[in-house]
This record gives sequence, structure tokens and C-alpha cells, in this order.
Amino acid sequence: MNDYKELDVWKKSVALTTELYRLTAKFPDPERYGLTSQIRRAATSIAAKIAEGWGRGSRREYTQFLTIARGSLLELETHLIVSSNLGFLKPNDFEAVTKPLQDTGKMLNRLIAVLRMPKMRGTGSSPESQVKVPESQVPSPESRLRIVHAR
Repeated sequence: MNDYKELDVWKKSVALTTELYRLTAKFPDPERYGLTSQIRRAATSIAAKIAEGWGRGSRREYTQFLTIARGSLLELETHLIVSSNLGFLKPNDFEAVTKPLQDTGKMLNRLIAVLRMPKMRGTGSSPESQVKVPESQVPSPESRLRIVHAR
């Protein structure tokens, strides 16, 4: 994988953000600088932090930015619950964004877990050791997930 835009978690978070922009456009005008703004900023932050972390070039920094993205995801979930409780989000709209929100969270958690796994090179004890990744690159998280789960 050569680009963060190929990551399914990034694609899913962009799609979620786009949908939330559509939904928040229906919020009451007084909420323009309140929940509408907070929801949009938190949603946009998820994909942005995935991209920024990818560009940092180190596994440690990438993982840190993914954990920040996960924090933004939880912030977003809280704003959506409050919006639903206040009646700004219809129950069917709330349910429609809940699944992609949860899926994105699971994908982020798996990606973080894989990146936190110790590197095992040349031991022959792990399927990961068969993958040749230049040390200067952040490894392809999705391909690492396929290899790890192929056991």
C-alpha cells in the first residue's frame, strides 16, 4: 500500500464524515456553532489524523495519531448521542450512522493493535517474518492484518 487513501478505515471515515455533513445541515440554526460544528470537526478529525499519522513516517507516531483519531471517534459518538437525545437527529438517522461509527472504531482498534505488535524479522516464527518491508516505510497495516489473521 502506497497511500493512506487506500486504507479502508480512511475511506469509511471519509464516507461517515460526508454523511454527517448532510445530516447536520438539517440541525436548527442556533446549533450552527454548537453541535453542528462539534460533530463536523470531530468527524473530519478522524480521517485527517489517519492521514497525518501515515505521513509521519514512523510506526510510533502513526500509532499515536491513530489513537487520537480513536479519541475523536468517541467524541463524535458523544455528540451524536446528545444530538439524538435533543431530537436533532431522527432515530433512523442516528441508527444509520451508528453502524459505520462502530465499524470505523473496530478498524482503528485492529490497526492500532497490529502496529503495536513487536516486529519479528528473520526468526521464522511468525508469518509476518515472511513479509519484506523496508525499514524506512510504515508497513501496510491492512496487509499485515490479512497475514496475521491467516494463521
